[in-house]
Amino acid sequence: MKTELAVTALALSCASAFAQAPGTLEVYGLLDVGINHVTGIAGGSKTSLASGIMDGSRLGVRGNEDIGGGWRSLFVLESRVEVNSGTFSNRPASGSQLPDRLAQAGLLSPSAPLPQLPVTGAANAIGSRIGVNLANSIWDRQVYVGLVTPVGALLAGHQYTPAYEVFATFDATHTSSSLSAGQINSTPTGVDIRADNALAYRIQSGGLTASLMRTFDGGTISKANRLMGLGVTYKSERFSVGAGYNTHNNELGQTALKSGLVGASLALGPGTLSGLAAAIKDDHPAGLSTLSAQLQAAPTPTPAFVADAIQAAFVTGLKQDARLFNIGYTLVTGALTSTVAYSRYDDRRSFDADVSSYGVTYSYALSKRTDINAVLTRFENKGLAQAAPGGGGFLGGFTATAGTDSNNVALGIRHRF
Repeated sequence: MKTELAVTALALSCASAFAQAPGTLEVYGLLDVGINHVTGIAGGSKTSLASGIMDGSRLGVRGNEDIGGGWRSLFVLESRVEVNSGTFSNRPASGSQLPDRLAQAGLLSPSAPLPQLPVTGAANAIGSRIGVNLANSIWDRQVYVGLVTPVGALLAGHQYTPAYEVFATFDATHTSSSLSAGQINSTPTGVDIRADNALAYRIQSGGLTASLMRTFDGGTISKANRLMGLGVTYKSERFSVGAGYNTHNNELGQTALKSGLVGASLALGPGTLSGLAAAIKDDHPAGLSTLSAQLQAAPTPTPAFVADAIQAAFVTGLKQDARLFNIGYTLVTGALTSTVAYSRYDDRRSFDADVSSYGVTYSYALSKRTDINAVLTRFENKGLAQAAPGGGGFLGGFTATAGTDSNNVALGIRHRF
């Protein structure tokens, strides 16, 4: 799901971005909707009208004010918009389904069989969390306020993480459409996209930009749910390079998701060649510490020792140890922009749930603000993998069974204002 890099640039460009006027206020947005067809999911295939084929639809307000001495204040308020329904959230085509390796007791814990009924109950509870902005937060995409100084920008609020910004820069599609590398590792995510209660410091000097972030759980200094991140990018006329790292604790304060990545792009021939590589590790998945208690308190209580074993099995099942790779080429010829890309998720766990994706996207500009788009993407699932393609503004979820491949064909229109 695409970062609106133009918004982030309000901070990254520091004082130079605001040299024209003493203060500005702007309403902006992007509306993206189209027909989305996906195969391989439960029931065979699904065709729907979907918001966010290329990019997540949004409505925002941003502004800045010159306060003198080379200082400026700025703010951003950006809301998600589901064009097809007028709501703020969405679920994948597969709904709350989990992959077989988590939903089937025999695959979840092959060495110590567990009863299927409470495993199903736990899977349903976890699956109910799959979706985008299920809390229906108004300013789900971004909301922050900050100061731009002669030595950098300090921002506070709900923001994109440093590693994700580097990811979005060097992903061949810039996280647009089902062809984005992030789509094959979206549930659970391999790179935290946004962070609440985040304090970020950003600098820019020539082609060099850098960001440093720390979050505060519930607004307090605590190890629980803490995210820390660092991102550095260098851009020149011909090439760009960058690196990013996030580390995120779970609700118990244990180190959970760690994401490190490097990326580069190069002007090659008539287009641009891009690539990235990421190392993803999560030994203590978040959101599972109360699963045993929930099972014990269910209408049909699960014995404590069984509930504890199920919780431990889901912790193991949701751990991550993987490498993610992406390479692609973008060509602009007149009004037509085309991108071809290949991505691979190399799962190093015993599940060996490897996923590959490849395809092409086309965008034809009808005007400065409006374009029509076409997407053709194929997901190939190996072993116990079940990834299904989504879009720039929504998750794909999972295919019907382990090892089932999936295709995505989408046609849409996108308008910016």
